[in-house]
Amino acid sequence: MKTAIYHRYGGSEVLQYDDVQRPTPGAGEVLVKVAGTSFNPVDAGIRGGYLSEVFAITFPHVPGIDVAGTVAEIGDGVAEWKVGDAVIGMLPMEAPGAAAEYVIAPVEVLAAAPQSVALADAAVLPVVGLTAWQALFEVAGLQAGQRLLVNGAGGAVGGYAVQLAKHAGAVVTATAKVTAADRLRRYGADRLIGYIDYSATPLAVDGQPFDVVLNLVSTTPAETAALAGVVADGGFLVGTMTSGPEDPERGVRTQRVFVRSDAAQLGALVERIDAGQLEIDVADRRPLSDIAAVHDDADAGRLPGKTVIVPAS
Repeated sequence: MKTAIYHRYGGSEVLQYDDVQRPTPGAGEVLVKVAGTSFNPVDAGIRGGYLSEVFAITFPHVPGIDVAGTVAEIGDGVAEWKVGDAVIGMLPMEAPGAAAEYVIAPVEVLAAAPQSVALADAAVLPVVGLTAWQALFEVAGLQAGQRLLVNGAGGAVGGYAVQLAKHAGAVVTATAKVTAADRLRRYGADRLIGYIDYSATPLAVDGQPFDVVLNLVSTTPAETAALAGVVADGGFLVGTMTSGPEDPERGVRTQRVFVRSDAAQLGALVERIDAGQLEIDVADRRPLSDIAAVHDDADAGRLPGKTVIVPAS
């Protein structure tokens, strides 16, 4: 089968498009014929060796944590799925990934794929959708009527966060570039801000104080501390890149979110897609043979947004 693979850490040049033997599922596993995977920044972090102390991969390694496809073969003891079922999932980060024609998936990471979107396009959902869900509801405990600031809402996680928060009844303020404004308004953002002026002392953001601040951009320690200042007493600052200082006097809590695979949560996201309550955004579709170019574009900041990678077959 065709796959993207690399034999050492490095830049996008280490990625090769090559033939390898098709894997066979073991007990509790299925073989998925891949319709699509998608690029996530963590793919580049693992490839570059920056996360080697967190994710202990073995070489050669196939990237691609998101998967969407159909069950092609079933391992021993699998009763949850049958051949031909359309599935999506977030694969274990250390395991061989879905940038291939076929991939092994543990049954516990899979959910039924949405029926209202193309199967390959559903590959943009798992990692970023679960990140948004877990940050808002598991970590921050967002509730109806609360005020939410999504800092950096123009990206994939931010788009899902805005939609999920609005559906949960929150009042949403979002910061994003003007190019994302129309999309975020369609998602239901109540207030849009182009950028936060961190030079203001104390920091002032329209709509503050916020019960929850979701910080999706890389901020300096001083900027992160300033963001904590716009959190309401008893509120939460949660980030994907940094957490920030807590303020026990005001009861402000902070935490960095590390996404994990959760098939039940992923299934709930799929239900929202099929009910028309959650919109996915696919910026580009690229063939698997372009995998090195996709990583190179990502490293250089040229990717237009969430990109689906599709095997030739």
